[in-house]
Amino acid sequence: MSATRSPVLAGFVGGFRTRIRNFWSIGHLRGTDIPAHFKILRFRVVTDSRIPKQRVDSTSGARPLAGGFTLMELILVLAMISLLATLLLAAVSSAKSRGRRSVCLSNLRQIGLAVHAYADDNNGSIPYGPKAPPFTSPASFYPSTGSPTSLLSIQGGAPVGLGLILREYLAQTPKVLFCPGADQSVNAEAELKKVGTTQAQGSYYYRHAGVTELFYTPPDPIPHLRLENLGLNREGVAIQALALDTQFVCPPGLESFNVLTRTHHRGTVVNILYADGHAVTRPNKDARFTVDVQTGDIRDGFKKILDVFIHADSVP
Repeated sequence: MSATRSPVLAGFVGGFRTRIRNFWSIGHLRGTDIPAHFKILRFRVVTDSRIPKQRVDSTSGARPLAGGFTLMELILVLAMISLLATLLLAAVSSAKSRGRRSVCLSNLRQIGLAVHAYADDNNGSIPYGPKAPPFTSPASFYPSTGSPTSLLSIQGGAPVGLGLILREYLAQTPKVLFCPGADQSVNAEAELKKVGTTQAQGSYYYRHAGVTELFYTPPDPIPHLRLENLGLNREGVAIQALALDTQFVCPPGLESFNVLTRTHHRGTVVNILYADGHAVTRPNKDARFTVDVQTGDIRDGFKKILDVFIHADSVP
């Protein structure tokens, strides 16, 4: 086919263009005189003509969006928002952790006040005992009289350790025996209801003596440590630490004996109550305050608890 138009075709095209120009330039035509499909066409032409032409970035080739942002700029903004949200969440989480540690310290101070009140009413002696029943099961966390314990009552329901100050000295604030920074779920109300009927457990190890033997027969009468002179620990250092956060890690498979891992503050720090009533936070570097019985004989756990208290005696 020839690249040039025939005279007939050229005349037809030229006449059609002239008619279209004349049609849109007729000023006296009313809207009703224009066919519907031409109205639509005209609306679309006018509307489209008002949209500013988009420029193309010569460097990146990105086409700007309606607000003047390129796709790359939008991605960067979203990334910054995501980063800020992550930082904000981390800051909130850190603030919550500090808040829980502060409440835990307050709990220990209240426990210290209760211990001092108990001592005032009992010739200077700290809460001690009771006499341990015969050790027959690993489910018993009080195998010997005077062994360090986190129990509030033994299997027969008798109060033990910090449980001895619960009724008279912490009756209005019993939940101070539970740290808010527990890493595992703990039902404080359920544990408190067990006191008097069966074995109940709190959040803090309590040291009322230095016994670690499973089959220990205490002298009669049972010696009580006096708050003003708690004696010396196994390393010859004056005993100062009375209670601290439990950081206990055990192997799986002991759930049937209710032997469970119990840690606080993600194991990074431990709060300690001292005999003079003050409480402090100390870092758990090298897990020095962690009682880890994942290896070795689990019966050595009580000895390891005392080792933790010995560490605490040295960092008042």
